[in-house]
Amino acid sequence: MDAERMKELKEFDDMKAGVKGLVDANLISIPKIFMRPPDELAEELKFKQTDIEVPVIDLSDIQKGNMCKEIVEEVRFASENWGFFQVVNHGIPSGVLNEMIDGVCLFNEEDLEVKKLFCSRNHKQKVRFNSNYDLYKSRFANWRDTLTISLPDHLDPEELPVCCRRATQEYIKHIIKLGDSLFELLSEALGLKADHLKTLGCGEGYTLVCHYYPACPVPQLTLGASKHSDPGTLTILLQSQICSLQVLHEGEWVNIRPIPGALLISIDRLKSVEHRVIANHEGPRISVACFFTGSIYMTYSPIKELTSENNPARYREVVFGEYRSKFFSRSLDDKSSLLDYYKQ
Repeated sequence: MDAERMKELKEFDDMKAGVKGLVDANLISIPKIFMRPPDELAEELKFKQTDIEVPVIDLSDIQKGNMCKEIVEEVRFASENWGFFQVVNHGIPSGVLNEMIDGVCLFNEEDLEVKKLFCSRNHKQKVRFNSNYDLYKSRFANWRDTLTISLPDHLDPEELPVCCRRATQEYIKHIIKLGDSLFELLSEALGLKADHLKTLGCGEGYTLVCHYYPACPVPQLTLGASKHSDPGTLTILLQSQICSLQVLHEGEWVNIRPIPGALLISIDRLKSVEHRVIANHEGPRISVACFFTGSIYMTYSPIKELTSENNPARYREVVFGEYRSKFFSRSLDDKSSLLDYYKQ
């Protein structure tokens, strides 16, 4: 990295105002550190963008206590062919979802001195606020600010920002319950007992990553989130109604149009799919991703019931804490090479 770019990155980081601080300054362009490299912009021309609808799965029967075969089959198809699907009638009240979105927005619109209390790049800090966790490693900075809440064990509510404390607590309570149901569905979709993934500890650790994507004056020159796949076993995504999320499917970027009250599910086991967030003239866009990761002390390996001589394991076992450390040592768009590190 050249000295001039490092200087610009540090100046931006030291302000602790994030991307919203740039927007509040009424910029008509974007700083150079956010601009996508020319070769990447040229590569973009090779990809089509489409509005094909990703699978939408109705979980009404699960809320009634029925793990019906039809839902399991829908989950298997969506997971194997897409790696993404939306769920409706999932049991979380719309009021809880809306309050979580509003809480993230309120935090990002707080006085700067309040947000500075949470500013940190220490991944061991349970509640932290920054812009681009990989700011000093990425090819270009993404147009977003992030409040991260790590929940490997007990979290004192007093550690949460006051403006979104109650909403976050209520949302976490519901999202953990939904996560348990989804792990059961995924277990059965894999041909395993319903409690298999839960027994492996897949749902023991989780992290809420709350993104704030301000309106961008020149969205075609940057991204809200670079192309990547998620670092956990399961992701549940709550998003506001601005269409910016795209999934790479069969060589095309598919726009994921939000459905009111729906949640987006991303799978990192049956099929890990790359996705990104485009920058937008509209804003702010809010998203809350709950990453189910399992315990940092757990050792994960290919499920033995699903491997055989004809279907050997493709990856070696790994302690999740080691994988997590390597993940945060790289840029967001470098996860593919990280997975290659663990191939057999």
